[in-house]
Amino acid sequence: MAEIEKRIETHRIRCLSKLKMFLLAITCAFVSKTLSGSYMNSMLTQIERQFNIPTSLVGFINGSFEIGNLLLIIFVSYFGTKLHRPILIGVGCVVMGLGCFLQSLPHFLMDRYEYESTVSVSGNLSSNSFLCMENGTQIFRPTEDPSDCVKEVKSLMWVYVLVGNIIRGIGETPIMPLGISYIEDFAKSENSPLYIGFVETGAIIGPLIGLLLASFYANVYVDTGSVNTDDLTITPTDTRWVGAWWFGFLICAGVNVLTAVPFFFLPKTLPKEGLKNNEDIIKNEKEEKQSKKVKKEKDGITKDFLPFMKSLLCNPIYMLFILISIVQFNAFVNMFTFMPKYLEQQYGKSSSDAIFLIGIYNLPPICIGYIAGGLIMKKFKITVKQAAHIGCWLSLIEYLLHFLCFLMICDNSSVAGITTTYKGMQQDLYVGNTILADCNRDCNCPTKTWDPVCGNNGVSYMSACLAGCETSVGAGINMVFQNCSCIQTSGNSSAVLGLCDKGHDCSMMLQYFLILSAVGSFIYSLSAIPGYMVLLRCIKPEEKSLGVGLHTFCTRVFAGIPAPIYFGALVDSTCLHWGILKCGESGACRIYDSTNFRYIYLGLPSALRGISYIPAFLILIILKKRRLPGENVSSGTVLIEAKVAGKENECKDMHQNSKVLNDDELKTKL
Repeated sequence: MAEIEKRIETHRIRCLSKLKMFLLAITCAFVSKTLSGSYMNSMLTQIERQFNIPTSLVGFINGSFEIGNLLLIIFVSYFGTKLHRPILIGVGCVVMGLGCFLQSLPHFLMDRYEYESTVSVSGNLSSNSFLCMENGTQIFRPTEDPSDCVKEVKSLMWVYVLVGNIIRGIGETPIMPLGISYIEDFAKSENSPLYIGFVETGAIIGPLIGLLLASFYANVYVDTGSVNTDDLTITPTDTRWVGAWWFGFLICAGVNVLTAVPFFFLPKTLPKEGLKNNEDIIKNEKEEKQSKKVKKEKDGITKDFLPFMKSLLCNPIYMLFILISIVQFNAFVNMFTFMPKYLEQQYGKSSSDAIFLIGIYNLPPICIGYIAGGLIMKKFKITVKQAAHIGCWLSLIEYLLHFLCFLMICDNSSVAGITTTYKGMQQDLYVGNTILADCNRDCNCPTKTWDPVCGNNGVSYMSACLAGCETSVGAGINMVFQNCSCIQTSGNSSAVLGLCDKGHDCSMMLQYFLILSAVGSFIYSLSAIPGYMVLLRCIKPEEKSLGVGLHTFCTRVFAGIPAPIYFGALVDSTCLHWGILKCGESGACRIYDSTNFRYIYLGLPSALRGISYIPAFLILIILKKRRLPGENVSSGTVLIEAKVAGKENECKDMHQNSKVLNDDELKTKL
């Protein structure tokens, strides 16, 4: 007898430690997958500039991750529970690593990056051909030779990034539904929210690391090591700058492969956490054997798929929750995907600074909110109905705070011929080509090449030539242009490379925006775990994995894929000047109308989120009159009730065995 008790105690400790090991491993998997995802999102601007493609195409590349994910999500969510879940998660991590490596491949297959410029990068300034020269011939005009276009369409290398992102999406498929369902199946009901909170915290640590990594490499020139950076005439704040986006993908590939290793050593199933006596453990083992026997007698593992789908589709709370998720995901995918670009264009920050600020201000509050939400659910034993109210009202408070962002604005950059006249007066942004003026009409300047300079009058110009500058001193980024006829100042007129700074007031507006964003992120993340508990507890235990998978599938199809594409197209519509390729074709956008960009970036998500509260209030009304499958009267009976319900559904064709099991469970319950 003592030997049996010792074996049972050892068995309990071993299984408990394995559950904790799985919790640690799945948290690391969430870190690695979100590290890759956040790095990809942060480098979208660099990819756009590297391949000279519009924002809508960048949005499609970003959405391709969801395409790869939805190819398998439903089947992995359902069939994955019948197979070895930890091994499937490990294989997924390896596949993600392969996708990240493929995304970095174009850098090694392409020539060096060449940005459009009127200034000689070689530093040979014996000829001032890039300055204002009356009746001169400009050597930097774009050609219309089709062969140049064919060469330059090495930008089709973005297909590697697209395919790599699809493969990364395929690899990510099993991690969330199988990981969450594994925790739900073998963790205590009251511990489940806390565990999921830890896992979701991993999903915040990953983006924090990814954003810091992206911030660092966005500040490193793409071809560093193979070019002399002292000869560059652009800085990280320039819209032509491309950082070393490829290097971070190699790091992400290595991290994903390493994360996969622990999952190959974890068991397929575990006893339910918290079993305290011998009868529970023996009965748990009996049920596992009985369950295996029943499964073998079934025609196949697909037998319950259609009934489960029907049950989920007829569940009003579940379907309304999916509708809320789709609408809100459309809003948040757009906001997070294009937030670095928004900070660049609205507040004049570099990509590196924008990514760093997002990581510092937004992710720590989200991390704290996730943990706090899980602890509150555990400590106060929040019911499903209470969780629904907490999630709804906290989200609504954050939504109302979001409208304050409309007050934190900066004016458009003053660029002569685009946003202002050459006299420094504001002009209609869409009046057509007013690039040339009397002061530079005879300079024979190109009107499409973007190589901005900042005059000492506080106005920027598209190039030194268009500023009417006749001489230059210095080399590289320190070059100074003088005798500029279009710059009207009392003293000597001069200009330096780059756009003019937006000023101190704009920097203060950025601080207010980031503080408000941090507060909003904390409040919304505080409501995330209670909201997620509503999703998990409004469906039957045996449908949980499929329900999470179907929810993920719908949000990917109707939000993750289309949102970046249509939002990117709307952002493209605010472009004021497109970059120019050597063959004369349009490249990436160089400057946006920041006012219209702001209306789209802040206004569209606000409208979408406002619509999502209609089904949210309907859920609160339905919950008043409905008892959910996951709702328990007390934490001590939830395990027994779940087992009874599971056996009733599972053993209809084995009446006698089912009856014996139910009698045993009722005795244990009493």
